[in-house]
Order: sequence, then structure tokens, then C-alpha cells
Amino acid sequence: MKIYTKTGDKGTTSLIFGQRVAKNDLRVEAYGTCDETNSMIGLALSYLKNEKFQGKEIIESVYHKIQTTLFHVGAELATPKGKEVKWKITSSDIEQLERQIDDWDITLPGLTNFILPGGHPSGAAFHMARTIARRAERCAVSLGEDVNPLVLAYLNRLSDLLFVTARYVNYQLSQNEQTLHANS
Repeated sequence: MKIYTKTGDKGTTSLIFGQRVAKNDLRVEAYGTCDETNSMIGLALSYLKNEKFQGKEIIESVYHKIQTTLFHVGAELATPKGKEVKWKITSSDIEQLERQIDDWDITLPGLTNFILPGGHPSGAAFHMARTIARRAERCAVSLGEDVNPLVLAYLNRLSDLLFVTARYVNYQLSQNEQTLHANS
């Protein structure tokens, strides 16, 4: 199978079930931004390759599931109105994110100020993934009533988990968090 099809050379692409739309269609923007989130998560994980710390394997396992689920989110967003995909986001997917947020957050120092993104390259990349997930959420919201409300909740909670993961990674790797100072 060839990678290139030439069908998009004039600025269109296919949604699931074959409907052609412009590449700047809001649906394409929404699922494309989920793909960006997924890629940034992959980058964040790659920065952990040579690191050793307690909980690293859990991070890798949790994010393997999340990266797979993000493909399902993208599929839902790439599905035209009136059609349905086989795998849909469920409340269980959201609950898993919430449990992980709670598990890691309880181990971290309490927040007293806004945190500036940074720290270890992996922590910084998780912060970047968080901002991309927020953009994916905004794109999905713009689609309106055609979006499964659980997709919106999943993207919202995912960005929360990415924030906690960035903090957790930085904490585990002894990277001090830089905070915003009112007079800076």
C-alpha cells in the first residue's frame, strides 16, 4: 500500500464513511489537533527513555492506553453527523483519567502559585501536550451539538492529567517547578 494517494492534492480529505471536506474544515481541525496531542505525548514519553524512577512504567502504561483512546476520540470527531463509529468514548474512559489524576496529584506538593511550563524535557513536553489538548477541546466545542459530550469531557480531563503528569515527572526527576511571581 502506498502512503500517498494524491486525493488530497486539491485541499480536500475524507471523513470516516468517505464524505469529502476541505482540509480546513472544523472537523479536520478537531481530529488533527487530537493527533497533535498524541504526537506530543509520544515526544514526552521519548524523553523518559533513559530515565529511571519509581512509577515510570505506570506512566508508560497509562499513556499507551491514552494514545490509543485519542485515536478513538479522533475517529468520533472525524465522523459526519448521523453516522456512528464502533468505538465511542465512555464515562469509564473519563473515570480512569480522574483516578490517575488523583493518584499522582496526592504525591505532589500543593499548588500555591501558577506554574511556568518547563523542567525536565519530558515535563515540558507534557505541558505542551496539555495546551494542545486544550486546543483540541476548543475545536470540538466549536463543532457544537454534533459532538459526543463525553469526547468534550475526555479532552478536558486529559488536559488536567497532562498537567499533573508534567508536575509528577518533574517531581520524580527532582526538577524544581518555576512559579509565576506577581511582581515578575
